Amino acid sequence: MPDTPAWLTPLAVRDMAAKLNRPDFRQWAARARATGGCAQPIHLRGSVEYRARATGELLHRYSTAREPGGVLRVACKTRRASRCPACAETYRADTYQLVRAGLAGGKGVPESVAGHPAAFVTLTAPSFGPVHAHRPTPSGTVAPCHPRRDAPQCPHGRTLSCTTRHAPDDPCLGEPLCWECYDYAGSVLFNALAPELWRRFTMALRRRIAKTAGLTLRELGETLTVSFAKVAEYQRRGVVHFHAVIRLDGPQGPATPPPAWATYEVLADAVHQAARAVTVTTPAAPGVPSRSLAWGAQLDIRPITTTGDLTDTAVAGYIAKYATKAAECTGTLDRRIRATDDLDALPVSAHARRLIAACLHLGRMPEMADLRLAEWAHMLGFRGHFSTKSRRYSTTLGALRQARIDHNKHKQEIVTGRLLDDEEILVVAHWRYVGQGLTPGEVLITAALTGTPLPSLGFPP
Repeated sequence: MPDTPAWLTPLAVRDMAAKLNRPDFRQWAARARATGGCAQPIHLRGSVEYRARATGELLHRYSTAREPGGVLRVACKTRRASRCPACAETYRADTYQLVRAGLAGGKGVPESVAGHPAAFVTLTAPSFGPVHAHRPTPSGTVAPCHPRRDAPQCPHGRTLSCTTRHAPDDPCLGEPLCWECYDYAGSVLFNALAPELWRRFTMALRRRIAKTAGLTLRELGETLTVSFAKVAEYQRRGVVHFHAVIRLDGPQGPATPPPAWATYEVLADAVHQAARAVTVTTPAAPGVPSRSLAWGAQLDIRPITTTGDLTDTAVAGYIAKYATKAAECTGTLDRRIRATDDLDALPVSAHARRLIAACLHLGRMPEMADLRLAEWAHMLGFRGHFSTKSRRYSTTLGALRQARIDHNKHKQEIVTGRLLDDEEILVVAHWRYVGQGLTPGEVLITAALTGTPLPSLGFPP
């Protein structure tokens, strides 16, 4: 007989039964559907009045007193799939539309952008020590992890060889072959400085393109625009690498074609040269000498086409998938480390615990204060945005959200029979935050009502 799922605890079953038997269950269920199945809805209490600006006449009034429990539940709108799969799916879909519009057109971007040179680039982190890895081969088999003919030993007496053919879900993936040899300080410092390394890469990229064209940077800006959209992904060893769409446009962005000399070959050469040219220097502190960090040896540059394996749809889907993830895949927490937390008692992997410890140790040094390593220890030092884009790449997440707001407002106007955004209407709102989350039974019912997956972090306290 299979094990009982962790969600089906006696507490959850009793709570679910009590909720189903409430007289206002139908109204509660309708609100759960309206939030899209949000697993961590925000609870608000208050009212909204719509009055005629000239006369003060009350046109329409809404109060949460009529809602189940006297509160209005609204979606949390997080991007993290580990916290709320439903809201993260909305963010993923928006990111997909944003990225794809920059490759195929739509959402205000002309379809002619599909003819602009574009590359899918992966910038990796350097090695900080050998780790266990899943190594699939082109033939469909799995190669040994770290085979060494002479099986050397490290200074700590551990064999730096592994002949295991690891499965993709092997829990030891990303773990160092010797944790005492592994450069934990270098790993978290790279994460902390990866956004700066990316900034320097984009600057070097433009300089290389200008040099290839025989132009100054100012002249290049009058002729060509380099647009991009990128996302950060954590590798199992706990360091970030970046996936990016980089596109060449004319001086007015995607609405204008790039000059004839701006080909994919020019873009690929510039990416290669810029990735190898940039470095970033870490701060020096007692016992931690300054070092120069650069991108890893693995650099992938591939053209994006309308047919084949790497189409605009495939690239947009790949980038959008990682826009909803964070460092939880490395075995760390999905929340900040609190001062009251016992590091040894945290439910994290041994490798993640050492990375967190490195962040906390370095974060206490005044020389490292600007990196805010202690504040971002749960992210293993990385404090950048997970998905970013250049100004002219395509539409914005804000524009996509506004379109959704306008759509919902139109539906509300149909219900009330009035134009609620009319300049003659005065909106007076009073809201108060009273909590967040669902009870165990509500989580199960919401998942059943909306078909959304259960969140991975368990019930809220």
